[in-house]
Amino acid sequence: MGGGALMTPALLFLGVGGGEAATIVAADLTAAAIYKTGGAVVHAREGSPNWQLAKWLMLGSIPFALLGPVILKLVTSDPDELDYVLKVSIGFALLLAALTYALRLYINLRRVRAGGDPGDPDPRIRPIPTLAVGILGGLLVGVTSVGSGSVIMVALLMLYPGLSAVKLVGTDLVQAVPLVLAAAISNVAIHGLDWGLLVPLVIGSVPGTIIGARIAPRVPQSYIRRGIVVVLTMSGVALLDKAGWAPLGVDETHPFLIAGVGVAMLVLVPVIWGFLRKEQGLPFMGAPYVADLEGTSVADRLRAKVGRSPDSEG
Repeated sequence: MGGGALMTPALLFLGVGGGEAATIVAADLTAAAIYKTGGAVVHAREGSPNWQLAKWLMLGSIPFALLGPVILKLVTSDPDELDYVLKVSIGFALLLAALTYALRLYINLRRVRAGGDPGDPDPRIRPIPTLAVGILGGLLVGVTSVGSGSVIMVALLMLYPGLSAVKLVGTDLVQAVPLVLAAAISNVAIHGLDWGLLVPLVIGSVPGTIIGARIAPRVPQSYIRRGIVVVLTMSGVALLDKAGWAPLGVDETHPFLIAGVGVAMLVLVPVIWGFLRKEQGLPFMGAPYVADLEGTSVADRLRAKVGRSPDSEG
């Protein structure tokens, strides 16, 4: 999950940087360009990225990440209107990220039931669809800072279902660095950079990463994965409400609506997931767990849990 989908709304709700969406987006993208580089370097050294696939993604994403803020500036030069457009755009981008993250888990579930991850490191590249994904991802990230690690990942899963999990993550990371860097450069050139916001973000990301790495193994991963979907959905609705999006009521806030969305998601997400499992011939609850569906060798680890071999699949 890309950091922008969680960091940007958090900063907006905290009101840092004067609460201006453009300032927060520029700082968040710059910070992301710094801390994503480390992960990309590790994957590049291990040879996990599919460079041909990453190339086609970057051909589309980098130019449009640069163009996104420019287009937005041409649409409106009024600061208040710009802030409104950005907050509404980020709100919808968060809802899209929640949907695509849930879709990613479902796609992985179907892959497991189909016999697991074939692990094809070099699938036949589909240039036009891949370029289109890059273009849409570039625009989305350039305008909202959301999408480099969530929306693009799901699009790759759908375009290249045979791509191994390691290749998928590695490819997504190496294309995300120049994408986020291009978006950061364009946003900083147009909106400026708040160093008082950027420096704490970068400094805080280091201990945050270390603490997260230590806590993660001790927390049930299924709770984290489902929690991400719930938090993204609530954040998207709350941001649309905060912006005064017309269908929710201009100059009005609806805390009970946001709380209701959260409660409904907490109740409905496990139930819907259970029915999707039943559709795939799995128990309503149990193995494979949500965390297992994002592993690097899904099929090998899950056959024992599910109690099936590829030959026994009907």
